[in-house]
Amino acid sequence: MSEERFGEFVLVRRHEQGHVAELVLDRPKAMNAVSTEMARSIAGACAALGEDRDVRVVVLTSTHERAFCVGADLKERNSFSDADLVRQRPVTRGAYTGVLELPVPTVAAVHGFALGGGFELALACDVIVADRTAVVGLPEVSVGVIPGGGGTQLLPRRVGAARAAELIFSARRVEAVEAGELGLVDQLVEEGRDREVALELAARIAGNSPVGLRAAKRALRLGQGLELRAGLEVEDAAWRAVAFSGDRAEGVAAFNEKRKPKWPGE
Repeated sequence: MSEERFGEFVLVRRHEQGHVAELVLDRPKAMNAVSTEMARSIAGACAALGEDRDVRVVVLTSTHERAFCVGADLKERNSFSDADLVRQRPVTRGAYTGVLELPVPTVAAVHGFALGGGFELALACDVIVADRTAVVGLPEVSVGVIPGGGGTQLLPRRVGAARAAELIFSARRVEAVEAGELGLVDQLVEEGRDREVALELAARIAGNSPVGLRAAKRALRLGQGLELRAGLEVEDAAWRAVAFSGDRAEGVAAFNEKRKPKWPGE
């Protein structure tokens, strides 16, 4: 396993086998509160991972024992002028869109607090694995703002408009069991196993065609919210992108020869 640091607070681990990379939030003294510097580092790490054709799955993890990420660094924000906040906005947006726009499947491994921008980082992923210590929520209206990392758009796509409205307007925190029942997280696991299970899932995903994975993610994301006929056109375009690929030829050959595919990735 190789490691690469992006600034002081973000680490990328590339697992040598399985084509899985971890995007690690590593600001333990602040429970991974997202400062301007950390946001810039998240965006930089995502840009590097998006260009790495050897990476098939990204797992978003945390080094803090009691928190995934508590959201924006409000201590830093408390010192900001209005002009400072305006200048910071594109930097923070870059962190959340960086995760959201990763071209490969993404899995969030959540434990402890995942609040505000922290939960939005998880919502930007395709799958959320959470352990039983997880506490999630979007409490921004309780401090005079609104979710600004995609929460007002991503949460209703996950749980429906009415449920999202109740959660955002009330600013309430949701503990793990209820979060699983409401669909705020996808897989609930025993305490301390979120990273392990997320990496296991990532390894299973990464065993599949890299061309197929990227095309399937593109179709899923672009088709969201479209009228059915338009969505099917998105799917057809993605299908055509893979139908004549080396991966498709190898996948069919491997199936007929009863062997494991050796994906060319093109």
